[in-house]
Amino acid sequence: MSDNQTLADVIMPQLAESLVSATIGKWLKKPGDPVEQYEPLCELITDKVNAELPSTLDGIMGELLAEEGQTVNVGEVICRIAVPASSAAATPAAEVAPHAAPPAMQRPAVIQSQAAVPAAHAQAASDALAPMRARYSPAVQTLAAEHNVNLTAVPGTGMGGRITRKDVLAYIESGVASAASAPARTQAPAAVPQPAFQVPQPEPDQQEVVQQVRNSGLHLSESPRIPTIEVEGGRGSSSEFLIDVTPIRNTIATRMRQSVSEIPHAWTMIEVDVTNLVVLRNKLKDEFKRKEGVNLTYLAFLMKAVVSAIKDYPIMNSVWAVDKIIVKRDINISLAVGTEDSVMTPVIKKADQKNIAGLAREIEEMAQKTREGKLRLDDMQGGTFTVNNTGSFGSILSYPIINYPQAAILTFESIVKKPVVINDMIAVRSMANICLSLDHRILDGVICGRFLQRVKDNVEGYTPETKLY
Repeated sequence: MSDNQTLADVIMPQLAESLVSATIGKWLKKPGDPVEQYEPLCELITDKVNAELPSTLDGIMGELLAEEGQTVNVGEVICRIAVPASSAAATPAAEVAPHAAPPAMQRPAVIQSQAAVPAAHAQAASDALAPMRARYSPAVQTLAAEHNVNLTAVPGTGMGGRITRKDVLAYIESGVASAASAPARTQAPAAVPQPAFQVPQPEPDQQEVVQQVRNSGLHLSESPRIPTIEVEGGRGSSSEFLIDVTPIRNTIATRMRQSVSEIPHAWTMIEVDVTNLVVLRNKLKDEFKRKEGVNLTYLAFLMKAVVSAIKDYPIMNSVWAVDKIIVKRDINISLAVGTEDSVMTPVIKKADQKNIAGLAREIEEMAQKTREGKLRLDDMQGGTFTVNNTGSFGSILSYPIINYPQAAILTFESIVKKPVVINDMIAVRSMANICLSLDHRILDGVICGRFLQRVKDNVEGYTPETKLY
């Protein structure tokens, strides 16, 4: 380090009011790597959301004081960055939470000046890093949006092919951006290198068959996603494979274990005739898609029915507090959304104040943000009751684990045509199961039976004349 450089400490920020620590998921910069302002330094994992910690200064990455997978308390130093002395002196300390990856601009992290950095930190290590081209920093995203730049067309010179602000600026100055902006909207994303071993994907004709038989759920427009699996050691003659447990998978495991060990689960199910709902949705879905630009799924109708039932039975919207039961006034519905390797639960706030169309828009938005990794911490907080659409994968019966510390979780199963006896006559009707797991400390069979019956009445009460707005 030269005489005109100093060392800035990067400390673990407080990601949310209730969190006192976070886990280093993955370092995105290694000692000796150049660091630009707003470039993510590392991934942070909490029990609520993945996040990236952005740099507040330009400089050179110095010592890494926390290892990947290590849990660090708020306020502890996790790394150091060598920066010009003038920059460090001019930057006031400020505390701020990073946000979900890929991030948007937020306040900087806390820094403090230090005296020196070992010379060994100047060694480059980028040749050993995995490709990072598909990860965009806040500055890159903002700059690209301002100039209508398709980032898949920009050559990346950063770590692992990652696109930097300088790459975007060079692309804009070259004049290529304006000429390529129109066709770029339909350009396919750049190919991302795949691991040596993958779970076999369905053939195109098989995907078409799958899409035809999928008749309910959040993912109507796509086939179920199959995760890729990185196998330790690649293909070999061994009879078994080893898969490392990622920080987010470890967090999910911890939360599920906590839910099952602390909450005495009970389970119940009710069958619902959704024939009228199917007719209603088929009548409105195409016009709604043209008008709103989002899919009108069965989940929006179910959520409206659930919210209305919770208003009649507010004890369903509660949590256990040892000597008290806390009933929440706001009905904030956690929506279970599956990605390729995890399940996240973004929250639709004050769902009782939204109509079916508003719920459909928020379901689409939250699902999209989840799969693109754009969830903010605020998107994951405040849930009071969870709804899951397991029917989108063809499930007809499930026993969900409660989203701790809520009191219940409800799943909507696949819609199946079945012979049903009506007025002593057999008719073919569209039927679906609705399953409920409940915290038996708070809820009993009587109240949950009545709640499910109210949900059933609400769902079966939809008619072809039901309004979305």
